[in-house]
Amino acid sequence: MNTSARRRLTAAALTVAAVTVSATACSSGSDSGSTENADGGGTYTIWDPYPQFDKSSAWAKLLDGCGTEAGVKIKRTAFDTSDLTNKALLAAQQDNSADVLIVDNPVVSTLAEAGVLTATDDNKLDVSKVSPNLLAAGQSGGKTYGTPIGANTLALYYNKAVLKKAGVDIASVKDWPSLTAALAKVKAAGKKGITFSAIGTEEGSFQFLPWFWGSGAELTALDSDQAVSALSLWKGWLDKGYAPNSVINNTQTTSWAEFASGDYAFSENGTWQLANADKAGFEYGVIPIPDSAGGNAAAPTGGEFVTMPVQGDTGRYATSQKLVSCLTNSENLLETDTTLSYVAPTTEVQDKQIAANAELKPWVDAVQAAKGRTSDDLGTKYPKISEQLWKAVQSALSGSASPKDALGSAQSAVK
Repeated sequence: MNTSARRRLTAAALTVAAVTVSATACSSGSDSGSTENADGGGTYTIWDPYPQFDKSSAWAKLLDGCGTEAGVKIKRTAFDTSDLTNKALLAAQQDNSADVLIVDNPVVSTLAEAGVLTATDDNKLDVSKVSPNLLAAGQSGGKTYGTPIGANTLALYYNKAVLKKAGVDIASVKDWPSLTAALAKVKAAGKKGITFSAIGTEEGSFQFLPWFWGSGAELTALDSDQAVSALSLWKGWLDKGYAPNSVINNTQTTSWAEFASGDYAFSENGTWQLANADKAGFEYGVIPIPDSAGGNAAAPTGGEFVTMPVQGDTGRYATSQKLVSCLTNSENLLETDTTLSYVAPTTEVQDKQIAANAELKPWVDAVQAAKGRTSDDLGTKYPKISEQLWKAVQSALSGSASPKDALGSAQSAVK
């Protein structure tokens, strides 16, 4: 690895930010390295953020099966999601990267800009079937690094009984005015409106982004009139009692617990709550988050990319490409994304998911309108923007600054 690449790696290791959202369980794994053995094809290493899946799981068997298909053995190591980025950076500094790295999509640009990953132009990975809005999360500097294994995003869960008591037809909720009108009816009926997470972390930014983007705002202009209208919407809900003050400290988990109480009409949350929703004890539905004037807002995408790190031995790339292609082909994606509660990254597999479970259609619709947090070529600029965004949300909702002033301060800090 050349000196300039090492400098990029050192800088990335110092500045890498935890911008993941808790969508899967986390724990630690052990280290790993690329090795050759004497039985022909050698051993190829795969690092993933799925420690919840042990050696007997369908996921682990899929990895081994792809190895067999490529004529090699697989050495798999699972890491905690937040730990994996630093492990990947350190391994690259030591010229000991995994052959295949599965990493949370917001940090793909961090690793790419640090010189850790190969681009699809170079490794010949076919990403032509991937939905462009999902693929954008893995793009930096005009190049694409890897392919998404699946995506999750945010939508609005609703309690059917609460809405019925309030006389709200969910079909009428199509934009911000109609949603706010529904919340007013719910409150008048003696129930609670909407709960979400506005905590001062990446989770708060993640949950605010559908409203921010749904206003027409862009992350390069945090203080635009559109951005102010989005934050004013949330602030207005708190002031009118449509949303609880607890949202300021809510994580997505505690926000869900509020909705699970059965008192709330709506909850902004993700696909990862589907199993909990089925256990809630009341009938629920899901709609995509509406944008200000109608239609589906762009919600941020969660989920991982399957990438190929830079190797000193470039002869390994051909086999690594076979492994990635196997993991992300249509047949394997359907099984994997069902296991991970993800929406597939291709319309072909999305159609199969809906055919198997019609209740997934709102989530597919939401993912089709979704957007990567590092899209628009923001790359490593995103963590700083996000931090200022969640601080602005906190200031406005707590009443310490108006939405306009809070976002004005955020934009100044970013500059």
